[in-house]
Amino acid sequence: MSTALDDVARRASQWLRGDGPLHEIVISSRVRLARNLRGFPFLPRAATETKREIADTVAAAVRRAPLLKDLIQIDVERLDELDRTLLVERHLISRQHAEGSGARQVAFQPDEAASIMVNEEDHLRLQVMRSGLQIEAAWEQINAVDDALEEHLEYEFHAQYGYLTACPTNVGTGIRVSVMLHLPALRLTNELEKVGQAARDLKLAVRGVHGEGTEALGDFFQISNQTTLGRTELDIIEDFSRVVIPKIVEYEKAAREVLLRNRLQALDDKVWRALGLLRSARLISSSEAMQYLSHVRMGLHIGRLTAIELQTLNELFLQIQPAHLQKLYGERLTGEQRSIERAAFIRTRLSRELRVGGGARRPRARRPGALELARCSASGGEELPDTVVDVVLGVDPAGHEVLGFGEVFAQDVDEVPAAVRTGDLAIAELVGLREQMLAQDLAALTGVGL
Repeated sequence: MSTALDDVARRASQWLRGDGPLHEIVISSRVRLARNLRGFPFLPRAATETKREIADTVAAAVRRAPLLKDLIQIDVERLDELDRTLLVERHLISRQHAEGSGARQVAFQPDEAASIMVNEEDHLRLQVMRSGLQIEAAWEQINAVDDALEEHLEYEFHAQYGYLTACPTNVGTGIRVSVMLHLPALRLTNELEKVGQAARDLKLAVRGVHGEGTEALGDFFQISNQTTLGRTELDIIEDFSRVVIPKIVEYEKAAREVLLRNRLQALDDKVWRALGLLRSARLISSSEAMQYLSHVRMGLHIGRLTAIELQTLNELFLQIQPAHLQKLYGERLTGEQRSIERAAFIRTRLSRELRVGGGARRPRARRPGALELARCSASGGEELPDTVVDVVLGVDPAGHEVLGFGEVFAQDVDEVPAAVRTGDLAIAELVGLREQMLAQDLAALTGVGL
């Protein structure tokens, strides 16, 4: 199943770095331009050979433009379904492009910040994506890409109406600005209607993760403009950067404050239950995993969790999708196999993150719930030595999970006896069925007698 896109599946996109202004709520900013070539019919009226000629003309222009010399060019028509789906999941092509017919291509930078779809709905769809709220930076980059191509191509342009496009809503500037937002608190407080109403008032579209016709998995929403005629690019960009998105971010922050102030226990339960399930599940669907990751991501940003890197969570949102999972696994999987491998992949990533990250070892403060497990293995509740501290779930040097779920009590993960590194055992099993074995190993490790 090896293809040229295998390496793409293994690396992170630039727009998933988890930085940029307002990155705790704004996942990414995207600016897209629709263009058509003069002298060619629009795609709904283009014959098969015409589509090929358009694709070849654009490919030649990309090769001649110095600014675009590093772009990776992919013939989408020749890709199998799995590779096309991979590109959709990475937001490099649309579903419409993946499911189309005839000659169509995509060219993108190695970091995937800029990309060009050929023969989607229009002859050209230029796109730039940035992490966080960086619409102005995305506009500057896409404007440079547009100018570089226009030196070698002639666009269909009308003096009165502007750039002509296949869909009337894109006529004019041909620009589509969209921002991907993470809005879990608005959902939990049943305040999402505020976003919907604001969008309707401003003539904006609210869509799911992959754009038109998709649902909002994991509390992720795309907000985009619907019309481009009669307004300049800078007008649209300024509205998004200074009015629309800051207002929605303000709504989400207010909802998070309400949860922290009035529903803290329920919020903590939601966050920690999600983390626990992600760290222990053996079967999990992509939609279920997205929802749990959404809750963990919110917990990280409101200070209820500290041991996980934001970039890790952002990458997981992408890598657990069906095509990515199969590319990483190296073969096609059934639905049930994907659920198994997805759960294992998440457990491994979170285990490594918690071992390596700054929160891998907690303070020596002895919280009752933690020490009860260790004390139950020592006679008479005898106090354990100070060398025994609690360590968040990690992996041993061989890459196996430590205890599968919960916490172990040793100075370092590597010092936990092999008998305790049982892989899939849950804490409940260790306390119950394996209590005697754990007690013996803790006694050997700490010098506390039974």
